[in-house]
Amino acid sequence: GAGSGNPFFTTDTTAALRAAEINAEVVFKATKVDGVYDSDPMKNPDAKRYQTLTYSHVLTEELRVMDSTAIALCKDNNIPIMVFNLSVEGNIRRAVMGEPIGTVVGGSCGIT
Repeated sequence: GAGSGNPFFTTDTTAALRAAEINAEVVFKATKVDGVYDSDPMKNPDAKRYQTLTYSHVLTEELRVMDSTAIALCKDNNIPIMVFNLSVEGNIRRAVMGEPIGTVVGGSCGIT
């Protein structure tokens, strides 16, 4: 894995910590889904994908974006999180170029 070597630190928390240390503009969470949903889209065909979310909403609703420590680190350091599907060809480029893919979690964005 890509952990920090510290017990109790997930790879998500390590990514958030490193992002804070280097003053990153964003954390890219490349995963197997195309964003953050209000429920599991594999179990609920009516699950709604969010375009944007606040850190607080992710934490209070316990949405499974990243672990709560990673979310809190990003929130405290005002680092947005872009969640997108790694399997879609070109998505890494799209994310880096700032194209609207997946879900963006941040402090000032609304819930859409």
